[in-house]
Amino acid sequence: MPKSQVRKKKVYTPPTDIRPAANAASKKPSPIWLPFTAVSLIVIGIAWLVVYYLSEQQYPVEAWRYWNLAVGFGCMVASLGILARWR
Repeated sequence: MPKSQVRKKKVYTPPTDIRPAANAASKKPSPIWLPFTAVSLIVIGIAWLVVYYLSEQQYPVEAWRYWNLAVGFGCMVASLGILARWR
């Protein structure tokens, strides 16, 4: 019985028109204020929620009622949006 041929796979070569090194060089580092702003928004959001719960919903702004939760969580979500841009 004859032996079957062994198939050799071709070695992958990336296309020459795409240069990932050029894309990496064009990216600038993040500004120094970005992580500080994000961390401060997280701290402000947590502090807002803690004050809201510990004061039995009287502070920071009593007239806003449950919108105080939106402010606290909104600060934390905004910090996530800022951190998504961090390089």
